[in-house]
Amino acid sequence: MTSIPVDLRTLAVVQAGGQGSRMDVLTRERAKPALPFAATNALIDFPLSVLAAAGVSDVWVSVQFQSSSLDGYLAGGRPWDLDRNRGGFRRLTPEEGTGSAHEEGFSHGNADGLFRMREAIRVADPHVLIVMSADHVFNLDLRPVVAEHLAREAECTLVTAEIGVLEATQKVVVEHDADGQVTAVRAKPRSTDSGTVATEIFLYRPQTLLAELERLHAELQAAADDDRDTGLGDFGEHLLPALVQRGRVRAVPITGYWKDVGRPQAYLQAHRDLLTGTVDVFGHADRPVLGQTLPGPPGWVGEEGELVDAMVGPGSRVRGRVVRSVLGRGVQVQAGALVEDSVLLDDVLVEAGARVRTSVVDRGTRVGRDATVGACPPGTRLTDEAVTLVGQDCRVRGGTTVEPGARLEPGSTT
Repeated sequence: MTSIPVDLRTLAVVQAGGQGSRMDVLTRERAKPALPFAATNALIDFPLSVLAAAGVSDVWVSVQFQSSSLDGYLAGGRPWDLDRNRGGFRRLTPEEGTGSAHEEGFSHGNADGLFRMREAIRVADPHVLIVMSADHVFNLDLRPVVAEHLAREAECTLVTAEIGVLEATQKVVVEHDADGQVTAVRAKPRSTDSGTVATEIFLYRPQTLLAELERLHAELQAAADDDRDTGLGDFGEHLLPALVQRGRVRAVPITGYWKDVGRPQAYLQAHRDLLTGTVDVFGHADRPVLGQTLPGPPGWVGEEGELVDAMVGPGSRVRGRVVRSVLGRGVQVQAGALVEDSVLLDDVLVEAGARVRTSVVDRGTRVGRDATVGACPPGTRLTDEAVTLVGQDCRVRGGTTVEPGARLEPGSTT
């Protein structure tokens, strides 16, 4: 495997996000990038694995919300071979006493986050700055993207994906010519005929990026209501449009599967895709998806148990019926219970006769005997409102019905 040349100073920033409010009760007590995917991985694994496969060794992970929920998993970058004496892994958190109000505390969007770390980036002095989010499922060979970015002398290269036009209204829609030059970007348009969107994988020329951040900040600050808010917001609000106007922004399409799983519907749909074989991210021997390898016995299915298009994590025990679902580590499905079209995270217990459908059930939850959680919606199209979310360590009493689309707060009993 060919790495990015060692004489090229490449710095990566993985923006591991804020509160992740769209995932509701699933992110009350964890950072969104710590959410499990496919039973044994976490969302943070995907960007870090892509960077490791490309030979990018200087990686900063920016965490603002529930950072302790991610620290143990990150293990100083060890699972991705990023723990080293010079450079390597670094975790960034909001600080006070570091400078002006605009450099302290929580950022107000991912472009604002870059502005707040601009001095650290300037000191690192990379030739290429790679910026990624940590709530997407993907696997990208980053090396040709870096090569094209340099060959084209781009000030910014953004990786794009093709999605449905309805979903595209929640993203940054990208317009480009036949040669890949970006001509316009539109952040969360009311409507669009194009499904070409930015995947939040960016390569920047650092000097240009820092200059534009400071120029935009100077222009926007006069109108800001909060002296701790730069006004820069997210990438699509000011930064990307300003760079596009300069005429040196390139678009490179991603190959293979990509999905933003930052909403309940998308999170469950990505697991549906996994079970139907649409997700190809785990099939690349030259860039494996790395992460924490936790000990545990293999999953077990009893004589009366049944799996239909399902995945079972280590240590799980199935005596009931599991259909089109993914079970995490240590899940127990007792005899006569049914789990369908759902994701159960670690150490969930579904007692005899219970029914769990079209739900995401967080770790440590106990679903009592003959209880009913959620329901399968008509048709195959998912909405956020159709997905039932049960927070961690909940107790659903025997015989209780949790209505479709309900949200149970962590630790609650119903």
